[in-house]
Amino acid sequence: MSSDDSAPSGGHKPLATAEHDDDSLAELGYKPELKRTLGNFHTFAAGVSYISILTGTFQLFYFGVSFGGPAYWWSWPMVFVGQLMVALCFCELAARYPVAGSIYNWAKQMGGPHVGWLGGWMMMTATMVTLSAVALAYQITLPQIDDWFQFVGDGTGPTDAAANAVLLGTVLIIFSTLVNAFGVSLMARINSAGVFIELIAAVALIVFLAVHITRGPSTVLTETYGLGAGQPGGYFAAFLTASLASAYVMYGFDTASSLGEESHNPGRNAPRAILRALVASFVIGGLILLFALMAVPDLFAKELATGGLQYVVLATLGSTIGEIFLWCVVIAITVCVLAVHAAGIRLMFAMARDNNLPAGSVLARVSPRFHTPVVPAVLIGFVGVVILVININQPQIFSVITSIAIIMIYVAYLMVTVPLLIQRLRGRWKPAEGRFSLGRLGLPINVLAVLWGAAMSINLAWPRASVYNASGPQHWYLRWGAFLFIGIVALGGFAYYWFVQRHRTGVLAAHAAQAAEIGDPTTP
Repeated sequence: MSSDDSAPSGGHKPLATAEHDDDSLAELGYKPELKRTLGNFHTFAAGVSYISILTGTFQLFYFGVSFGGPAYWWSWPMVFVGQLMVALCFCELAARYPVAGSIYNWAKQMGGPHVGWLGGWMMMTATMVTLSAVALAYQITLPQIDDWFQFVGDGTGPTDAAANAVLLGTVLIIFSTLVNAFGVSLMARINSAGVFIELIAAVALIVFLAVHITRGPSTVLTETYGLGAGQPGGYFAAFLTASLASAYVMYGFDTASSLGEESHNPGRNAPRAILRALVASFVIGGLILLFALMAVPDLFAKELATGGLQYVVLATLGSTIGEIFLWCVVIAITVCVLAVHAAGIRLMFAMARDNNLPAGSVLARVSPRFHTPVVPAVLIGFVGVVILVININQPQIFSVITSIAIIMIYVAYLMVTVPLLIQRLRGRWKPAEGRFSLGRLGLPINVLAVLWGAAMSINLAWPRASVYNASGPQHWYLRWGAFLFIGIVALGGFAYYWFVQRHRTGVLAAHAAQAAEIGDPTTP
């Protein structure tokens, strides 16, 4: 592997001028419209906050333990290795095409306009559902800090928790909409401050848990709670189910590149940010999970499968210190929503300026005051709130849709890695000269990325009643919800594109680069 800064001595000179930053835009036929204000830490923070170590581990720890016992921890490094293969492919693409709506533009460049549209459509739909799902995490944390945050009922009613989750989530999405609408600079400052706090809190949590360790690391090697015994596939089947808890966390690292049109020297910095975000999340998150399992007073407490990591922190560290860390989790959830929202805005903007969405000219309009697409910010926020409302009386259906949204993101990633592999096999792929390159490792890494993406997509979509129809009554359409929902979204969306939108596609005149810029990338 190599990159423009691979040599310790800095053998390659960084391309720091605005003209060079906009080269990739001109090559793709776009003129620069978004304001370049983001530095290295901003792009790194965007990737970290989307993955969100504290949000993911605190939201899904209970799931992993419930289905796989403490040994589910091994799914964390397993998912990391697989996603690392995908991230390395993305790094090459980020160095070559550091533009807004990274997944859409990469799929379009590698697989053509039809593949690009479908990849963008899947990613955009999944992002809006993910926004709602992350916002719901407030309910898991805030009422545990103080009962005052249970505004709807006392939490014991059949719909109290779901209705309160919608209320808290709606407030968070409205906040995210306002911040993102006011421009990337404000979002980046809040996001970076939040990530800084999250990282400090995560490291501190590791230290505090380490001090309270009561058992050795053999816990994650041997303790399975007997899960899977007597069942087809044994513990391996239980482990595959539990691995969803890790697969649901480690994605979104491409956000660092999706902000490429608002970053300085993105071709050089975006690949770094992608890798650093993924590696930092793996190391810190893995240690939190490991030390939590080694420090919890009672490894067999039923609260592990209900209260999750929140229970571990409060039981191990006490209410005062524990609540401080839970407040840090609230901050992590907040900046995660900001990052997911920001990524969705750039994706919608990228598709709209190619006139690949209805009312493309409206969605692609950049505010001259805030230098950001305001309409996508509002629209995504509105859709996110509407999706939240489904959770009030149908939380089981919402959980199915949320799980499916993660699968759609993995499928969208495949719509990048598969065409990229085909380009490599045909000898047509050329990394950006002087920037990040996998070299001879490119082909085997790309093959592994495709195999991993396909295998995990099948694992995520497998019609398990325990995941897609956890409580009665049993419905076949819930169990097979992944295939049905994704099929409807993919086929319905693509049918609309094929019969309506593809005849209108093309860079809108208001967003197109001038002929001189396209012909000569050095033209200012």
